[in-house]
Amino acid sequence: MKALRLTLESFRFAWQALKANLLRTILSLLGVTVGIFAIIAVFTIVDSLEKNIRDSMSFVGDKVIYVQKWPWAFGGDYPWWKYFNRPVPTVREFREIQRTLNPASHNGVAIFAATGGNTLKAGSNSVSDCAIQGISFDYRRVSDVPVAEGRYFTQQEMNAARNVAIVGYDIAHNLFPNGSAVGQVFKAKGQRYTIIGVMQKEGKKLLDTPSNDTNCYIPFTSFTKIFQLSTNGMGGAQPTIAIKGRDDDPGLLNLEAEIQGNMRVIRGLKPREDDSFALNRPELLANAITQLFSVIGIAGWVIGGFAMLVGGFGIANIMFVSVKERTNIIGIQKSLGAKNYFVLFQFLFEAVFLCLLGGGAGILLVFLITLLPQDALPLFLSAGNISLGLTVSVVIGVLAGIIPAVLASNLDPVIAIRAQ
Repeated sequence: MKALRLTLESFRFAWQALKANLLRTILSLLGVTVGIFAIIAVFTIVDSLEKNIRDSMSFVGDKVIYVQKWPWAFGGDYPWWKYFNRPVPTVREFREIQRTLNPASHNGVAIFAATGGNTLKAGSNSVSDCAIQGISFDYRRVSDVPVAEGRYFTQQEMNAARNVAIVGYDIAHNLFPNGSAVGQVFKAKGQRYTIIGVMQKEGKKLLDTPSNDTNCYIPFTSFTKIFQLSTNGMGGAQPTIAIKGRDDDPGLLNLEAEIQGNMRVIRGLKPREDDSFALNRPELLANAITQLFSVIGIAGWVIGGFAMLVGGFGIANIMFVSVKERTNIIGIQKSLGAKNYFVLFQFLFEAVFLCLLGGGAGILLVFLITLLPQDALPLFLSAGNISLGLTVSVVIGVLAGIIPAVLASNLDPVIAIRAQ
């Protein structure tokens, strides 16, 4: 109860002091406002940019290992020209991995291949530059297929190589603008396909990565009827085998070792021979993105730190002036029985309150910016960044106000009352 009363009294004194010197208060707020605005704006942009980049790369999936000919990153002592001699994954290898992998070590095995630049037609309507991707039944286990209307493939459709398709939002609405696309028929590569599902609209991505809006999924068995699969990676569609890992396998180390061993056995590699395949993981890209944005975050702290330093000095200067102006009042308070901690808390609270006002104004400015329509980079202000801004404001207030508050609390009441 005493602490609450002390807080309310300190708040009243601080508010009266701030109102009595409104212009000085506003000028003092500017330094903190600019500092918090700089820090939170940088972190908001970094978080938004990172989220958009990760969303743009969501097509690679999470906790997935891809068996491919080419690695996503070259390294080590393996000569780069030897990669040309590697064979691409085959349907036989996919079936062998399905058969030999321990079912308890993974959540699904899929094979897929894609070709771009295709034109789909329905009556007088057509859509160009579309990607046609052949997928196996378990593809939805390794990658997201967000069907908004209709359904996913059945195992019977996959086995029978039926001409059915799941199309992206743009394909559906350009081919069939006047109604639902589900159940409609379009042509691709001379073949007629029936649409069984339409995916959710993704919209424009920050990076030029594959979008489901112009993507067309068909059964892998149907895909092989209209496209030739590559055997050496130099021509035709290159199949990729994808294996979804389990959450209880940290880093997917056990799954990776099992896949590597099975692939070496399937390809008949001798113990001294190098792997003739690459095991690619999205974590490599995620780690690179994290490292990049950690550097940008440090730059944000440096930029905002200088602004906060200026704001902190401004608050400290104002607090010294405030102590000087209210020395007589301090003497009266102490002569009436006010304790040193009451005077200290009063000025310290005033400094923190001032910084919180400035920090709140800076956060409000960032929030207003996030409300502006942004097509390329939608911005969002997270609760974490709001908490960070308020916490930094409190810390700056304590650091800027502690010395003036200590000086005020240690004033001799007799000398303070005589001060003019």
